[in-house]
Amino acid sequence: MSAESTQIHNIGYRNYDGPRLGRAYARRSLFSQSLRGAYGLGRSAKSKVLPMILFAVMCVPAAIMVAVAVATKAKDLPVDYTRYAIFLQAVISLFLAAQAPQTVSRDLRFKTVPLYFSRPIERGDYVLAKLAAMSSALFVLTAAPLLVLYVGALLAKLNFADQTKGFAQGLVSVALLSLFFSGIALVISAITPRRGFGIAAVIAVMTITYGAVSTVQAIAYEQGSTEAIAWLGLFSPITLIDGVQTAFLGATSAFPGGEGPSSGVGVVYVLVVLGLIAGCYGAMMRRYRKVGL
Repeated sequence: MSAESTQIHNIGYRNYDGPRLGRAYARRSLFSQSLRGAYGLGRSAKSKVLPMILFAVMCVPAAIMVAVAVATKAKDLPVDYTRYAIFLQAVISLFLAAQAPQTVSRDLRFKTVPLYFSRPIERGDYVLAKLAAMSSALFVLTAAPLLVLYVGALLAKLNFADQTKGFAQGLVSVALLSLFFSGIALVISAITPRRGFGIAAVIAVMTITYGAVSTVQAIAYEQGSTEAIAWLGLFSPITLIDGVQTAFLGATSAFPGGEGPSSGVGVVYVLVVLGLIAGCYGAMMRRYRKVGL
């Protein structure tokens, strides 16, 4: 290139003088993006199919129960609010298995986590935003059918006080379930950047532990060891939630023979659940200390 054709261009770099929204805005944006992503919002149509199908599967049985209650003029709903999520635990497990890896493993696989940390956002902000988003997504999935049941019960002119109390107990139950299950699923998904491994691992933890504990509880019940049934429930996420709501939320236990934990043993259930939630948060913090370093 000749000297006559050489040009120097002033592209006008300037310092940014607009508003700086800070960590709180970045944390809220990450939460919103992750929550929307759990239902495929803002993504391709293909990404919306499974979460929307699972959402419909959760709500349709509730709508059918309400229709039957209204048509038959029943005096109560066919299922308690606190029991609904336990009955549809397979759908919840599938939702977690599909969406928890999508929430965290994609960032690990495509190595975008260091980009988050290059902004005014810390590892604790990232973990809290992801955990809050996954918990909120699961809460929407589990609370929506309870709302259908509650509205239907009022339309059927069932006792307002009883239905409101049951609805409130159900919301407390699914809120605890959402936080607990989301923590477990995110920890498992964050271990590997491969989504397929995360899906398989989440399904295995949620279903195999429940099957194993339920089988051992059934054996204990047949052998007359009823006191052991409540303690065995400490070894599965689903039976832990079952035990908490049986002890403190007036639910009917799904344990063999209805042998749910007493209030004293229920305190142990609550402590274990809270300890595991804190442990999941700590495990995710430890995992992301090493990411991108």
